[in-house]
Amino acid sequence: MITLGVDLGDRSYPIYIGESLLDQGELIRQHIPGNSALVVCNTTVAPLYLDKVEQALGGLKHESVILPDGEEHKNLTVLNTIYDALLQHRFDRNTTIIALGGGVVGDMAGFAAASYQRGVHLIQIPTTLLSQVDSSVGGKTGVNHALGKNMIGAFYQPRAVLADTTTLNTLPDRELSAGLAEIIKYGLIKKPDFFDWLQTNMNALLQRDTDALAKAIEVSCQTKAEVVAADERESGQRALLNLGHTFGHAIETGMGYGEWLHGEAVGAGMCMAARMSQQLGWIDDNAVAQTVALIEQAKLPTMAPASMTVEQFMQLMAVDKKVLDGVLRLVLLKAIGHAVVTNDYTQQQLEQAVAVSLPT
Repeated sequence: MITLGVDLGDRSYPIYIGESLLDQGELIRQHIPGNSALVVCNTTVAPLYLDKVEQALGGLKHESVILPDGEEHKNLTVLNTIYDALLQHRFDRNTTIIALGGGVVGDMAGFAAASYQRGVHLIQIPTTLLSQVDSSVGGKTGVNHALGKNMIGAFYQPRAVLADTTTLNTLPDRELSAGLAEIIKYGLIKKPDFFDWLQTNMNALLQRDTDALAKAIEVSCQTKAEVVAADERESGQRALLNLGHTFGHAIETGMGYGEWLHGEAVGAGMCMAARMSQQLGWIDDNAVAQTVALIEQAKLPTMAPASMTVEQFMQLMAVDKKVLDGVLRLVLLKAIGHAVVTNDYTQQQLEQAVAVSLPT
């Protein structure tokens, strides 16, 4: 087992990465300060892992709530089912919500924990590659709105993150690839050596090589932990973690939540960001080619959906969370391993960058 830390003073917490962590009940129980817990999972994860977590809770008072699976259910209506369970079973302020599942479950359970009685304890147990390397770490929680992704939420840190790599054995290939998008992101924004390693080891990751996955998860979590510790609420460098996300969120919203997986949209979005960076003269053709080739090797889309238009992208990106005082800030590349947050571009350049990523 690998143990990393997110350094946030008295709110610091560990990230455990290893095999069969769900079989180690004490690992979970030691982070539950009270005597009650609510496990939040979904219809896909519950038959696989809910029993293990409930057994790990031992004699603690506990209940579970099972959400429908899919990004299309990450909304206020479904969120209310978590509040219903908390209130019906009279959970108090000292209860712990355990998020057992992928990014949707983690985001929704986290937002419920942040808002129920103005804040209860939270443990993240991510079961997808994407949630293990990204969404479970850092405290971003929330739900989607018809007009924008993740526009309603809160920063709320967990007491611990348990990434049981054994759960990846049941992950569909498409979901595995979606997780690889966020892993590639870390190489692009600040880890050029890791990007090189990914070019060499992408096939091993796709084949679920245990050692390769462990290294990729560790480097990803360590990188995110460092960024979050330095900028918890995204006032500066944490925004770099959104490389490809402005374009990607527009794709998810425009296509309808759940049509493209988050990682698929981010993969295409990173290619769009690379093309725009090249258009601005910041990176060369070779850097774009390497970026697109690695994302394609991970079996992810590299172009925007053919059904979307430049005008649709511009409308959807106008409600992105990185809009400040009416100006959209983008995360772009100065080099592989060096990303920046910038508004140093024209509307015409942004439109052109979108246009060249739309299939002809």
